[in-house]
Amino acid sequence: MQKAKLADAVKSCYLFAGAERQSVEALADASYVWKSSAGETLFQTGDAADGLRILLSGLVRIWIADAEGRELTLALLEPGDPFGEIALLDGLPRSANATAIESSECLILPCKAMEEVLATDPALGRHLIQLLCELLRRNIVAIGGFAFSGLGGRLALKLHELALSHGTVEAGSARLNRKFSQSELAAMLGVTREAVNKRMTALAHDGLVSVDGGLITVPSLTALAARANAEARLGA
Repeated sequence: MQKAKLADAVKSCYLFAGAERQSVEALADASYVWKSSAGETLFQTGDAADGLRILLSGLVRIWIADAEGRELTLALLEPGDPFGEIALLDGLPRSANATAIESSECLILPCKAMEEVLATDPALGRHLIQLLCELLRRNIVAIGGFAFSGLGGRLALKLHELALSHGTVEAGSARLNRKFSQSELAAMLGVTREAVNKRMTALAHDGLVSVDGGLITVPSLTALAARANAEARLGA
């Protein structure tokens, strides 16, 4: 990839919004592109941090697992999304796993280059701290949702989120652009596929979602959000 395109990829990432031109160019000079096939592991929990990644193409799953092998999907990343920033900044081993769901390309910004840039661009350092604080606040809200909402509300909320981030929205409805199996939804919520199946059946019965050829459609995003909020209050 040409230097100019590498710099554009760095600059377009929200982590580097407002970064000095010299910082962007230095990171672009040190970065390189890594290609992964579908199903390939990008890194695992406990791996040493090698740098920050920015997804250029494809789809990447960030997930954790417990000692019994149960998996929980933390995020599905699309082009433009950065990942691996926690281990990059604190120098500790990776705290989660990253797997390419589709053939993907990532821009890798090595740790040493990031350290050198942060040493000369304090404004960028303050910006990253603010973003990490924002991430922490969102995680607190998410933990509260898991603690105080039942599966029905959590599933409705997750489908609403997926519809906005991975779907085509038109006139208040949305159609997801890729298939999400019940097993994938279960991994996102930390429950069994059978439990998701029951809740999906109830949502479909109430006309809040429909599934055609494996693709999920949400007829009314407002109605789905209302169901999520109602069930959260009830703990259903």
